Formats: sequence, structure tokens, C-alpha cells
Amino acid sequence: MYNSAMLVPIHEEMTREALGSHFSPRALEVILAANRSQDALRNQFGHDEIHFDNNAIEAGNRYIVEQRGLLMASLLSPGVLSAWIAFGRLTHTAQDFYAHTNYVTLWLNQCQGVQPAAVQIDPLQKSLMQSPSLHSGKIYFPWDLLYFVPFLRKAALNLLPEDSHGRMNLDSPAQGQKFAYARAAAVKRTLHEFELLEKILTPEMFAKFTDL
Repeated sequence: MYNSAMLVPIHEEMTREALGSHFSPRALEVILAANRSQDALRNQFGHDEIHFDNNAIEAGNRYIVEQRGLLMASLLSPGVLSAWIAFGRLTHTAQDFYAHTNYVTLWLNQCQGVQPAAVQIDPLQKSLMQSPSLHSGKIYFPWDLLYFVPFLRKAALNLLPEDSHGRMNLDSPAQGQKFAYARAAAVKRTLHEFELLEKILTPEMFAKFTDL
């Protein structure tokens, strides 16, 4: 769905925060561009796995694994550009997980009324990642489209079910206090994906990837 993901500037801020010191400037710019491209119009329809929309939890997780595989295969070839692009795509989808699912709500619910600082959120708590209660917002046409028209948003929200993208998303600070948790989790997850590659790539492949 068009504009159904975290706002592009927010994705860029989170990616720079997590990865800015780990890549050369040219590598980081390619990664950022690939991350942004996931919100292109062509990726908004029929690609729920890119944004974890419509309960595409398993498909979204598979997409991340697939991009990681493409990244690793690309590093076996002479070039490196494809690896950076795959990582940019991967990070965008990983970041959207926290904005488009109820993971943040589930994490806060287990805190028994205590509201910890956003930076304390665990982005990969196994019991929550595998919880049968984990779900993402569904796209309800045309109301979810109307949600993105500012002067129609209030009316659209009155018509949208609780499990809709419009009601569930944590795409921006306008969505309330839970946005800070979604953002913190997304930054941590982005760094986790980088550190995972540091563990599984050979030193030569990792050096090529980071371009430092």
C-alpha cells in the first residue's frame, strides 16, 4: 500500500544511527538508497512481505533471509554493489517489522504496568517473535488509502477496524508513545543484522562489504 511504511526520513535516520560508523561513505549511501527504494510505488502493491503488512510475518522473515543470502552470494563475485543493495532492502524490511506489527505492544504488555525506557526494548525476544498473538496490520481498501489524506484521516480511522494498518502502524511520532519503542527496536535490529554478518562472513568478505 502506498506510503504504508515508516516515513523515509525516519528510515534514513535509523539506518545512519545504527550503521554510520561501520561503512565507508559510498557504501552507506548505496545502502540508504536501497532502503528508501523499498517504499517506491512498485513495492507498495502485492509485496506485503517487504513491509510485514497483512499478517505477512513468515513471508517477511523469509524475505530478510533471502536478501541476506543474495548479499552473501554477491560478495563471492568481483563486485560489491549488489551486496549493499541487498542489505539496504533487508534493513528496511527489518525496521518495518516493529512499526507494522504488534510486537511493541506485546513487549510492553509483559512489563506488568511498568513502562521502561524505549532503549530497553529487546527487538528479538524469542517468545514474542514466535507468539501466536503476533500479527500485523491489515490493509482495508479504500479506507487505509484515505488514512494517508490528512483531512480525511479522522474519518478514515472511524471506519477502520482495530486490526487495520491505519490503526496499528507506528510509522511516525504522531502515532504516540509506542513509536519511540518501535524506533529503538528498529535501530537495534539494524545493528543486529550487521553484527550477524560480521560473524558469518569471512574476514575478507566482511572487509569488502564494509569498504573501510
